[in-house]
Amino acid sequence: MFLPSFRLDEKKAIVTGAGRGIGRALAIGLAEAGADVALLSRTEDDLKETANIISELGRKSLVLPTDVTSRTEVQQAIQKVVQEWGAIDILVNNAGMNIRSKALEVTDQEWQTIMDTNLKSAFMMSQEVGKVMKDQGRGGRIISITSVGGHVALRTGVVYAATKAALIQMTKILALEWGQYNINVNAIGPWYFKTPLTEKLLANKDYVNDILAVTPLKRIGELPELVGPVVFLSSSAGDYVHGQTLFVDGGMTIQGF
Repeated sequence: MFLPSFRLDEKKAIVTGAGRGIGRALAIGLAEAGADVALLSRTEDDLKETANIISELGRKSLVLPTDVTSRTEVQQAIQKVVQEWGAIDILVNNAGMNIRSKALEVTDQEWQTIMDTNLKSAFMMSQEVGKVMKDQGRGGRIISITSVGGHVALRTGVVYAATKAALIQMTKILALEWGQYNINVNAIGPWYFKTPLTEKLLANKDYVNDILAVTPLKRIGELPELVGPVVFLSSSAGDYVHGQTLFVDGGMTIQGF
């Protein structure tokens, strides 16, 4: 009987936005499962902290300060990974940001900044890594971090929501095109989790009460609870999961009126 494995021993992964928060947690989680992890973000010091933790786990890492909104820097980073490790098995598109402006107040600059960081970067990373995965002939896994805000209307801001909805649809199209190359493409859609970016919001008791009111599990997510789904989708246990968005949301998106 075939028993699928959740292990990622000797797999080579890339995680964007790996310096802190969700990206750091996912990079460490992949390393705990056996992968070596290339770490991308703008801030080198943050990446070094993540790399030190991965080293303590006995796995290898590459610290690659990269502006993932730049095609040139993305290509250079991917080239370094291939030169160092010879292959790329897993890509996690996690880099993202938000500016919480009301729709009537969004500026052109805000629109472009959020679009470039959340959506353009994920497409460029997927496209460039997809070329490597296709050519290496053994496929791979691409996982994008979207949001429940791409599925239901929230007070997160219209531009952020638009990028996350686009990531969900992009996941489907890439899965449709790249399944023939054995490249599994999926996404994870978190609700609220405790991260440096949500720290101020979650310090507001009224805001937290509003969150809990629409969350059947009645609590905020913890970062390790995102690691399991990403490891699953990266491993042989997730071989037949393709083109899907898994909402990790305490049940938030299941509710009707």
